[in-house]
Amino acid sequence: MLDRAHEPMTLALTCDRKPPKGSVGEHLANIWRISARHLADLRAAADGRKPRTGYDAPVEILRGKAASGLITMATGVAIVAIVMPLFLNPLWVAFEQERAQATAWTGYSEPQLRSATDAILADLVLGPPNFDVVIDGQPVLNERERSHMGNVRGVFMGFFAVAAVLAVAAVIVAARLRAAGGPGRAWGAVRNGALGLIVALGLVGVVAVVAFEALFEIFHQVFFPGGTYTFDPTTERLVQLFPFQFWQETAVAVGVVAAVVAAVVAVVAHRRGHA
Repeated sequence: MLDRAHEPMTLALTCDRKPPKGSVGEHLANIWRISARHLADLRAAADGRKPRTGYDAPVEILRGKAASGLITMATGVAIVAIVMPLFLNPLWVAFEQERAQATAWTGYSEPQLRSATDAILADLVLGPPNFDVVIDGQPVLNERERSHMGNVRGVFMGFFAVAAVLAVAAVIVAARLRAAGGPGRAWGAVRNGALGLIVALGLVGVVAVVAFEALFEIFHQVFFPGGTYTFDPTTERLVQLFPFQFWQETAVAVGVVAAVVAAVVAVVAHRRGHA
């Protein structure tokens, strides 16, 4: 047995230190993290930026996630905002009205149907939102229908305003990420937004296949006051001009085109992010 009184001082000092806990893998991981942090600080110094402190690192991570989240959300909303107006044109509306037999519902001739529909679309897209078109001396829409169409235009304008604000904010954030040396993160967020939209459209599509009427009702409950969006198809022109089949098929078309556009955006963003 060794006499501890005669052990060298260096051995005593070594014994006083507790050995580090954990496996060899954990030690290597710690060394890697320290080296990576040091390298990041050196890069920051080379770029004229302050190295991150223990407080700054989590804050920067949080900011990065928030920036990516903003770009992701803006991408999905922007794609929908770009696709929707494509289906507010007279050619598509006329095509779907023919499929939904709007002339039979309204009793209008084809020229009368086109005149009434085009005027309503013009008021919806361009304004002013009067919706006071007249056929044979009679207003096409009654007061409740005109009020509802005014609400519809308000929802549309609100949505496009939100889309525009998000798009501007996303461009500014993406430019800052690019300036900070992180264009790949911005493009990755764009890709995630496009892919997320595809997933969301797929889920909504599955629900719509089995319960489109319920989904249509929920949509109106969320965006319109109760009792303002129900109309009698036997007497009121709004639902005769745009029958249920019109909305069902248009919703499918919007979803399919939006998914295709999102897929293209995702591919382009992925390639740009890895360029």
